Amino acid sequence: MIKNNIFIENISGKLTSRPPVWFMRQAGRILPSYQKLKEKYSFDELMHDKNLASKVTLLPIDDLGVDAGILFSDILVIPKALGLNLEFTPNGPKFHNALDDQIKSEILKFEPEKLKYIYQNIKEIKFQRPHTPLIGFCGGPLTTLLFMFRRNETNKDFNYVIKLLYKERKKCTEILELITDASIEYVKNQVDSGIDCFQLFETYCGIIPEAMYTEMVLPYSKRILNAAMEKNCKTIFFPKNYNYGIKELNKDICDIASVDWQIPLETARTLLSNKLSIQGNMDPRLFFSDKKEIEKYLLSLRKFGEVNNNWIFNLGHGFIPGIEVSNVNFVVDWIKNHNWNR
Repeated sequence: MIKNNIFIENISGKLTSRPPVWFMRQAGRILPSYQKLKEKYSFDELMHDKNLASKVTLLPIDDLGVDAGILFSDILVIPKALGLNLEFTPNGPKFHNALDDQIKSEILKFEPEKLKYIYQNIKEIKFQRPHTPLIGFCGGPLTTLLFMFRRNETNKDFNYVIKLLYKERKKCTEILELITDASIEYVKNQVDSGIDCFQLFETYCGIIPEAMYTEMVLPYSKRILNAAMEKNCKTIFFPKNYNYGIKELNKDICDIASVDWQIPLETARTLLSNKLSIQGNMDPRLFFSDKKEIEKYLLSLRKFGEVNNNWIFNLGHGFIPGIEVSNVNFVVDWIKNHNWNR
């Protein structure tokens, strides 16, 4: 266990002098140092080389000063391990043998060896920076399912798949089961390889009604998160746009609920179980404002941060390309240097 680290202490329930800070999609995307690597290597090459993957994972620690790293990987490694032929194109990911409306689950077969390189990446990161907290992750079952139908990378909506969720619920449930079983093994191996915390990204939670997600998908998300919890690994659940559905979350599901920018932190805090910590929820588009506007937002969080020790500062989603790194540095420095009166 890492000692004397503000992120680890905070998620362990200890009082910290300030909120820990890290950002979703911090491993790359906005960093000039990452863009230089992208000029030489493809996304696949960066992921599959343990030295490169480690370098990208650790860049935000050095360039932004954040309190934790998140593994450089992708949520679509699970569909690939289930037998789908994944290509990362300039326009986004596509599967050359994506699922169709026949939804034949028998074509999917989990090949766990396809994930071994990720465990080697984790071990290398922890070897290089043993005292830096490392967050592992995978995609939520619904989000993963949606992408498994994407044959055309330029088509950004999932309307076709949503229809199938209503029309072919039993078949879709079979796929969710396969995703969940594969994800559970993946999570367990991440923990065994050395991650310090695990986050489940259910980015498209809000694409279906809250009640439907709660009934149809949340039990699968819980199983994945519980796999980490059973190994004494702290868990973060990010069900984007779950809105008032977050009231369904409790300590039996996760340790920390990450909320998007569509709901005020204060409202989210009242809806969530008081046993849960909270993460979020700055709108990443605010980074396009000037520093005066950004500081105005940060000042509005003072009271919340003073009375809520169990809060991790983060975004309501991930970084957006084009964000000025200097504005991100400004936010990190402000969080670290502000007196939170704790």
